[in-house]
Amino acid sequence: MDIFDKCFKFTRAQETIQAGIYPYFIPVSGNDGPVVQMDGHEVIMIGSNNYLGLTHDPRVIEAAVEATKKYGTSCSGSRFLNGTLDLHIELEEKLARFLNREAALIFSTGYMSNLGAISTIAGRDDYLILDKSDHASIYAGVKAANGTNIKRYIHNDLHSLEKVMSELEPDKGKIIISDGVFSMEGDIIDPEVIKIAKKYNARIYVDEAHGLGVLGEHGRGSIEYLGLEDQVDIIMSTFSKSLAAIGGLIAGPKPVIDYIKHFASPLIFSAAPTAAATATVIKTLEIIENEPEHQKRLKHTSSRMRKELKNIGFDIGHCQDTPIIPIYIRNDEKTFYFWRQLFDHGVFANAVISPAVAPDQALIRTSFMSTHSDEHLDKVLEILEKVAKQIGLI
Repeated sequence: MDIFDKCFKFTRAQETIQAGIYPYFIPVSGNDGPVVQMDGHEVIMIGSNNYLGLTHDPRVIEAAVEATKKYGTSCSGSRFLNGTLDLHIELEEKLARFLNREAALIFSTGYMSNLGAISTIAGRDDYLILDKSDHASIYAGVKAANGTNIKRYIHNDLHSLEKVMSELEPDKGKIIISDGVFSMEGDIIDPEVIKIAKKYNARIYVDEAHGLGVLGEHGRGSIEYLGLEDQVDIIMSTFSKSLAAIGGLIAGPKPVIDYIKHFASPLIFSAAPTAAATATVIKTLEIIENEPEHQKRLKHTSSRMRKELKNIGFDIGHCQDTPIIPIYIRNDEKTFYFWRQLFDHGVFANAVISPAVAPDQALIRTSFMSTHSDEHLDKVLEILEKVAKQIGLI
């Protein structure tokens, strides 16, 4: 048997390409935030995680340029050996202070942050308890934690979590790991999850990738929004959403962060974040702290679009006060066809099928930015309704 057999048998991508409905890997040839150039024409972007629109802020761009001039384009080494910049230390100190944590540690990507932290802190015979809708990077970290006991509970289902927790050995180490904002569903962790963790003497780890900069009075994420900051042990987030860069972070008790720092393979054996990305995050943090109007505009936009999409007749599930609004189609081919029609009419959203969601939960993932104008939103709503009616979705 040839190890490549599975590759040669994979034909689905080519079939959808030939059908003209393949929605992935479309190159962007121009980008000003809310409007991008793709495949030769202009589309309104409602598929980006650039929630605060800061990727095009002149101050952010200037910070990245100046850092590149000073430090070059690459650190050319790992944090562990020769790749730590004074900028990295500055950012970690600012992140810890911003998040009200003892310490923070940055990684080259958000994915590696979860992979590195989870696989490092989980010991043999520990229990890792996951929401079934947790991000793929969380599952990657769990998979890399050899010898641990993995338990899952139904998405945001307190009865399911309680049942799982009640059956665990009380003398074993336990940590509940959950997204703060779920990246496909657009809903928020139930605060009772954290209370159940305390009831069973389990630690709690929250991934704030889609919450940081979006939720909470100061933009610290879902747990600030829920008033539970002092009850969460570890916070993870990424720089590729509201923070306008690439990279990730882990924040929590100093001894825990120090342990991850010295044992996490994805940190030790990967090149350090670039100076440009690091300086970008320093500048975006400053903007988030001093200019709340970006977050307020995003909240207004998100609230309006949830209301309008529901009024049109779309099934948007249980999304909450976030800029992520799913449109459930629940059929892969229909999802691809709807996506194609939206694209041809000037709107880009994300077509999401299994394994990113359950096999019967295919959806169009829309996400909005503070820099979308009312005119952009009006046009998006007009096109969504028109196309949905044309193909019989509503």
